[in-house]
Order: sequence, then C-alpha cells, then structure tokens
Amino acid sequence: MRFGRIWAIASNGFREVIRDRIFYLIGLFTLLLLLALRLLPEVAATTQDKIFLDLGLGAIELLGVIVAVFVGTGLINKEIEKRTVLVLIPKPVTRAEFIIGKHLGLSGVLAILTVATTLIYLILLSFSKIEYPLVSILVSTLYLFLKLSLLTAVALVFGVFTSSLLATLLTFGVYLMGNLSRDIVTVGNLSRNSSLESLTQNLYLFLPDLSRLNLKNEAIYGILPSPPTLLGNGAYGLFYTVLLLAIAILIFSRREF
Repeated sequence: MRFGRIWAIASNGFREVIRDRIFYLIGLFTLLLLLALRLLPEVAATTQDKIFLDLGLGAIELLGVIVAVFVGTGLINKEIEKRTVLVLIPKPVTRAEFIIGKHLGLSGVLAILTVATTLIYLILLSFSKIEYPLVSILVSTLYLFLKLSLLTAVALVFGVFTSSLLATLLTFGVYLMGNLSRDIVTVGNLSRNSSLESLTQNLYLFLPDLSRLNLKNEAIYGILPSPPTLLGNGAYGLFYTVLLLAIAILIFSRREF
C-alpha cells in the first residue's frame, strides 16, 4: 500500500465532489441563518440567542450529513456504473487503496464544508452581538467532523455491495439509530422484557454510538465533558471509522467485475 496512490485517488475524488457543486450548500446555509436572524426576534424574543445557537450547530450537522450520505453511498457505485473501476483495479492500485482514497477525498470535502459553515456561523454570531462559548463550539464542530467521517465510512460499507438508493436508506437508518442508541437501551431496560433488553443491548454493541460525538448541547451552554472523556470518545470515533473501512475493504475485495 502506497500513500502516493492513495493521495492521487483522494485528490481526484475531492475535485470530483467539488465539481458536483456541493459548496452551493454553503450559500444555502448562509441564507438559512440570515432568515433565522430576521425571524427569530418576532417568534421568540426572549430565547432567540439560544435558539440561534442551537439552529446554527444543527444546520452545520445537517448539511454535513446530507453530503456524507448522498455522496458517500455513490462513491463506489458511480465508479462501477461508469466502468472506470475496471480501469483502476487492474492497475497497481489495490482495492484497499481505492477505498481509503475515496474516504479521505470525501472527508477532505467535509472538513472544508465544516470549517466554512462554522466560520460563517461565528461571524453571524459576532455581527448579531450574541454571546457564545468559542472553545466549546470549536470542539463541538471538531467532533462533528469525526462523526461525519465515521458516517462516510458507513456509507462506503453499504455502497460497496448494494445500490445507491438502498445504501442511502441504510446509512440514514444507522445515523438515526446511532444517535438514539442510548435511548434505545433505556427503553429496553424499562420494558422489563428480557428478549427486548437483549435485542437493544446487541443493537447498542453493533451500531456506532454517535451520541458520543454529539456535543451540540454542551457547546451551547459552554459545558464540555472532561478531557479524558473527550479523548476516549474521539478514540472511539476513530477506531470505529477504521473498523468500518476494514469491513468495506474486505467486502469490496471479494467483488468480481
């Protein structure tokens, strides 16, 4: 495995996503926040600052999830449909390099998208003279990027063996259940049904616990978890991403073209 080949695939994937006009989403994001600044004083005069803080962070995540899911699930299928994979695979490019390069390329797009929307968000907060905990927001967006990178790996796993539509639905399902995994376990415990408890526990162990990487509420109130907890959650996100990429590589290596 050579980094040069991985970098070439990542760079090509990055440029391809940029050409798909993904960054028009940044303009949509800016318009949404400007509308919110205009309308919130009329509907929530006393809590508009907290609502805008929450809305901005939620919009950053939503845009990132849309890109990670819809683009990520089509990264491999698009190459297969265009038959370009038949040109790349016979060359001295391993399937592992192909998967890792695709993931890094889209992760680079998500990094720039997250940085750009966060910068716009902070500028609008400052312009509106809304007080905000800068460090907490920056840490929150860093962990959001880890979540989006993990979600991209989920999209690749499904994308290497299913259609783009089914992979999209499955990835959204993992995203929703991953954010609610702890609540699912709580519901299972409250049910006092041993079968349901076992099912929810197994789901929690199998699905990624995306709530570990969700710091939006903590960011709004400027209350972050302790450094050991942050490091542990960050390591969890990185480990799960690597594990998912390994699974995607294993599945893709067994495909015949």
